[in-house]
Amino acid sequence: MRRTIATAALAVMLTAAAGCGGAAPGPDAQARGEITVWYSNNLEEVAWGKQMVAAWNAEHADQKISAQEIPTGKSSEEVIGAAITAGNAPCLIFNTSPASISQFQKQGGLVPLDTFSDGTSYLEGRSGDVAEQYKSSDGKYYQLPWKSNPVMIFYNKKAFAKAGIDPTNPPLRTYDEFLATVRKVVAAKGAQYAILPAPSNEFYQSWFDFYPLFAAETGGSQLVADGKAQFAGDAGRKVAQFWRTLYAENLAGKERYTGDAFADGKAAMAIVGPWAISVYKGKVDWGVVPVPTSSGRPASEIHTFSDAKNVAMYSACKNRGTAWDVLKFATSKEQDGKFLQLTGQMPLRKDVASAYPDYFAKNPDYKTFADQAARTVEVPNVQDSITIWQTFRDAYSKSVIFGRQDPGTALEEAARRVDQLASES
Repeated sequence: MRRTIATAALAVMLTAAAGCGGAAPGPDAQARGEITVWYSNNLEEVAWGKQMVAAWNAEHADQKISAQEIPTGKSSEEVIGAAITAGNAPCLIFNTSPASISQFQKQGGLVPLDTFSDGTSYLEGRSGDVAEQYKSSDGKYYQLPWKSNPVMIFYNKKAFAKAGIDPTNPPLRTYDEFLATVRKVVAAKGAQYAILPAPSNEFYQSWFDFYPLFAAETGGSQLVADGKAQFAGDAGRKVAQFWRTLYAENLAGKERYTGDAFADGKAAMAIVGPWAISVYKGKVDWGVVPVPTSSGRPASEIHTFSDAKNVAMYSACKNRGTAWDVLKFATSKEQDGKFLQLTGQMPLRKDVASAYPDYFAKNPDYKTFADQAARTVEVPNVQDSITIWQTFRDAYSKSVIFGRQDPGTALEEAARRVDQLASES
């Protein structure tokens, strides 16, 4: 998949490098001149980045942007953390993981966007209520919500039809319906597995198995809220037991598949966002439905994981006035429309479907994701975010995937550790 994600080692590196944190002191917010930006290295985002830079530079000869792809490394987050430590981060990075914001903030590496007189009003005006999830514990915004890939369930219509299931309306809304349906699909050899999320132990893997269903089951709760773990309650137990059943019955695999299990026909379903539409085109005759809930909530009430990447301004930036203007230019309605057109990813704008009606009329496959984009849940913006996620993943892997402990007990133990981490932050 084309997500750029951190490794568990990031937590150690950033903690060691952390300074006093908080708002980064530095140049006047009105300073203008040339700036540098980084963007993601996938082809579609590179194409968008190049046209955005060219459009700005054509009108601002005295404030030009120099741009490049994020330098290669174990992960973009490690590269960014190292650049903060070295004091040579660019002004803007259009690929900042929300999970890393608290650590970058702790390093003193980020400029609060509230520094700018219209910072809060622009950010909240563009993104609406969803912006609240991206506010840091000090009440400031160190990231601009930029784009999301709300994850849903893709399913292989041919695999379902082979099992005698109506591929236009498969019964997948409740956990019981979902399990009954996928048992038929696997029994009919529509695919070896019903679904095959990565069973490995990296902290971020829970964003693509447990977390979307937890968001749906709770009506939009995050993993941690008000300094307390939320995942050990009734909703978290139901989600964990659902996945435990899939693994216990070999409907989900315990060994990692190195390719794309859905595209290769090894799994009948996948949890993924709209970026995958172009990847699966011509390879799979697919349909898409929201993630299931125990009671079968209607689609209009389903929340899911955002899989967002955001824009942040870094404290090494001298010409912050220009950087702020560029950030607003790059996230304007016009540029967001070009980003949507080139990548199929959802700009984090209020009611994105209404903002770009012509695009969605011409590309109806994306309309479902635009509707879902209004109901997304982000990773909690808390200190020690990555350590918290790893603590959860360790318990989940041990109990849900490999069955070495009762899932409820494992989640309770993990919740106590997470509560302790949250209290020490």
